[in-house]
Amino acid sequence: MARILKTKSLVGNVALVTGGARGLGLETSRQLAIKGAHVIIAARDIAKAEAAAESLLREGFDVSALKLEVTSAADHQAAYTAIESLHGRLDILINNAGILVDGGEGALAPDQPPSDARSETVRGIFEVNFFAPVFLTQTLLPLIKRSEAGQIVNVSSIRGSLSHMSDPASPVYLNRTLGYNTSKAALNAFTILLAEELRGTSIKINAVHPGWLRTDMGGDEADMSAQEGAEIAVHYASLAANGPTGGFFFGDDRLPW
Repeated sequence: MARILKTKSLVGNVALVTGGARGLGLETSRQLAIKGAHVIIAARDIAKAEAAAESLLREGFDVSALKLEVTSAADHQAAYTAIESLHGRLDILINNAGILVDGGEGALAPDQPPSDARSETVRGIFEVNFFAPVFLTQTLLPLIKRSEAGQIVNVSSIRGSLSHMSDPASPVYLNRTLGYNTSKAALNAFTILLAEELRGTSIKINAVHPGWLRTDMGGDEADMSAQEGAEIAVHYASLAANGPTGGFFFGDDRLPW
């Protein structure tokens, strides 16, 4: 991973992190708060969101909790209403929530080959990893447009890269989990399309690969910490005006689609 360059302060910014109560989401929330943002920790279990928020409040950070089941249109609208009422705008959206149901131990080998993937499994993964961030972003976009320089970060994966999926030399070539890989590839496509729609505005949207992380999803054998993965997400949530948009990154490295 290349060195991550310094970026602007986030003092006064309002940020929303989905799946923010644990793992990468919680560490991302902490690092955004360190940079001065008010962070809304969103999770489907409000008790867990509140516990995570309380832990960061005890550290002196400016955070709050929000119930948000990312697959629920009603929760999307409730989030819009709450954020508009309390803050009037949204500066940063981190679409972090995701699942890996068809991965094996430590998120390595697939349980089944793509030809045998269960339809309910693939559909369920797409609901969380693709449809949820797409429709949540659509709902919250009017609030992001009120920001002086809105930032949208889609937490993707190198396993969503068509180039890596088809390259025998890639470290993820053998990870052929149909639901997870294709849902992240679709999320990457959404990133490109929305970035082109918003090109010429002050809003930036990028996809990031946070790395193989030692979290509940990544397993204990992963080679990076949640802190290191969060640094990547936060970097692209705090880009300067001349920063990139519509890209796919791991640290400072642009990944192939």
